[in-house]
Amino acid sequence: MRTRLDEVIAVYKAAFLDHHEADPVRAARDRTLHARRHFDRRDLLAVAAVTSDDTLVGITYALPGQPGQWWHDVVADALAAATAAHWLDDCLEIVELHVLPSYQGRRIGRQLLRELLRDVPQRTAALSALEPAGSRARRLYASEGFVPLLSDFQFPGTLTPYAVLGKELRGPSAASPDGELAGDADQPAPVR
Repeated sequence: MRTRLDEVIAVYKAAFLDHHEADPVRAARDRTLHARRHFDRRDLLAVAAVTSDDTLVGITYALPGQPGQWWHDVVADALAAATAAHWLDDCLEIVELHVLPSYQGRRIGRQLLRELLRDVPQRTAALSALEPAGSRARRLYASEGFVPLLSDFQFPGTLTPYAVLGKELRGPSAASPDGELAGDADQPAPVR
């Protein structure tokens, strides 16, 4: 990730910033600094899509969520305590998932997401996405089992409405002692 940081940010800029930021060049610079901090973590999990000529066309990465991390704490504070504990105590937080616009619609995003979540030990996964429920990204996440935890949520410093989405995984803490998946009867429902 670090050696291809410029390419990673270029994919992010083309797929997201160019469409959703007033100043995508500044936003890409800011995101580069942020990404460098993530890429130093040993628990980073990343998946990339490359063409046969080694062109990066899609990227996703995630980190285990922990109290004290900005996204984790902002989302936890917005949820009821029991709901936050259920969704965030053993959570893989998906930081980014982007595919170059010219490669979208080819199931690359779905493949990246599935590979990212394959065999992870966490019980849940969570992410934030732009709010429009009918968007291509939101349809992908819904079809992959993500449910809304927060709607029309504004992170500090932005007026842009986001949805926070969560998905139950089959990590070890989702299983009962005999290895069977625990029932969901007592699980908190998604909120807002």
